[in-house]
Amino acid sequence: MDPVRNSGKAIVIRDESILVIVYRDEVGEWYSLPGGGQEPGETLTDALQRECLEELGVGVEVGPLRHIREYIGAHHEFSREHENLHQIDFMFECALSGALPDAPPTNPDLTQTGIRWLPLSSLATARLYPKELRRLLTGGIDPTAPVYLGDVN
Repeated sequence: MDPVRNSGKAIVIRDESILVIVYRDEVGEWYSLPGGGQEPGETLTDALQRECLEELGVGVEVGPLRHIREYIGAHHEFSREHENLHQIDFMFECALSGALPDAPPTNPDLTQTGIRWLPLSSLATARLYPKELRRLLTGGIDPTAPVYLGDVN
């Protein structure tokens, strides 16, 4: 198994919608929170800032830590692709530090196809990962919700 990878993720909610990164596979569109992997010597919040600039084209103001999710790929539906992946996502409540640019970001994920404001009312049926966020964020951020979500997809 590869080394455990830390990842900072941004929960950005505005006007009853959540900001997501859009991807496409053989089934259709799916979504994840902006953010990504921490580099050696980089704080988690610095990694989150850098990744948001790359994926969104704008920075974020990092707020409270809301959820921690482990993802051990061999335990989940994408086990063939992720059999050696063990990632810990630290999900922070964030706000955009400016407007989303009209132009595409300069350094998006290789498989990223867009950015979208996804209505919270559509989370129950959206392919948002981790799936647990569909339930946790339907009504917005709940500061009393569990922080550690466990090994979930």
